[in-house]
Amino acid sequence: MSIDLKYGVPTVCLHTSMFVTVTRSVVRMNGAPRMRQVYLPHPVMGKTAEQIEGYVYGVSPISGKSVMQEVVEGLTQPLNDEDRKGLTFTRNTSRLCEPASEAELHQLFLDNNWTDKLPIVLPTVERVAQMLRHTSRKPDEIVGHHTATHFREVWECTVEQVAVNAVMAGARPEYFPVILAIASTSASARGSSTSSMASMVVVNGPVRKEINMNAGTGAMAPYNQANATIGRAFGLLSQNLQGGSVPGETYMGSMGNAVAYASPTFAENEERSPFEPLHVQRGYRAEQSVVSVFAGMRHMAFTLGLRRAHWREQVRNMMRGMDPNESPTFLLDPIAARLFQDIGGLRTKKELIDWVCENARMPAGEYWDYQLVQNYLLPRATFGEEPLASKLRAAPDQMVPMWTPEQVNVVVVGGETNGYWRIAGARLAGSACVDDWR
Repeated sequence: MSIDLKYGVPTVCLHTSMFVTVTRSVVRMNGAPRMRQVYLPHPVMGKTAEQIEGYVYGVSPISGKSVMQEVVEGLTQPLNDEDRKGLTFTRNTSRLCEPASEAELHQLFLDNNWTDKLPIVLPTVERVAQMLRHTSRKPDEIVGHHTATHFREVWECTVEQVAVNAVMAGARPEYFPVILAIASTSASARGSSTSSMASMVVVNGPVRKEINMNAGTGAMAPYNQANATIGRAFGLLSQNLQGGSVPGETYMGSMGNAVAYASPTFAENEERSPFEPLHVQRGYRAEQSVVSVFAGMRHMAFTLGLRRAHWREQVRNMMRGMDPNESPTFLLDPIAARLFQDIGGLRTKKELIDWVCENARMPAGEYWDYQLVQNYLLPRATFGEEPLASKLRAAPDQMVPMWTPEQVNVVVVGGETNGYWRIAGARLAGSACVDDWR
């Protein structure tokens, strides 16, 4: 689409039939509803080269025409006046709903996909005003910019709009600066990837204690009001302030992700951690309150403790369970963090991260055979981006690192009931200082 719209080069977009709704919606939102698009049978994954060739030289399941005929016509037929005409949009959503009963308003929010399909707190003028009293920022001030997908327009969100979603989530007004800081990162808890990703938030600094967040036992579970409602507010504001999140149109997660219900939000257990806290690692001062948002969270690897005889093999096996296109975030109970020091001899967070990068390796041939690596990293390597280009030049049996130190993060959380730890496939999308939003 960029080649056509930005550079004026005639282009035909090839998609599979599963993506008819979303692709037509995307070009419509970009003001080019008559962009040439051709649809092949779905799926292509797992098909042989001969089967794919049959798709290309066969008939489109959407139009019933020859695929190649549609491609040739799309590239050679001149644009008419209708094709050249763009679209403009007027967004006149009312700030207030029409008066109605409580039940009718709840149904209105459901019908308009403004909720996560769970009951909400209705955002009355009084409740929103109470939320706004906990920040010095003006209600119409822009907080962040969000988008449902890379090819959709970017939406601005204001302080008042974030407050509306915070009320809906059941958040207490004193949580509001934390929620504003999360919104200011412009990261989304409602990413549209077919991989069904979710997000999580780590909170550091004094605000953890000020609003009674949980960093100990059950920190990542539904047992703390601040943790739970801040995470839910992140999900709601992402959904409502980025242009929606509708399955088949603006959300394409094949299976979906139950983690997205809560967008796990928790405080780091700085007091019991043997390592420097995450925000200090990110360059903030220890006395600052900071949120760090992680995206792409699809799964976690999980184990107990470190074995004295085979801890290296244990951790390597855990890491090999990750996709090399992911960014690993180690979530360590304080007991497990100390085991990495006592048994592994990794005294600092940097030493742990460096060890991970040195030991998370696989043959280059296997690395480049991963589907997500081919999808997202191979093009960058082809254009010479390092260190990917060096990996591409490596012999198939040469061991190459899965990650760089910048991709690996370590967070200490938990109540020391046992030395469990996890590796979450989650990349750090951005951090923001809560103090800036008070």
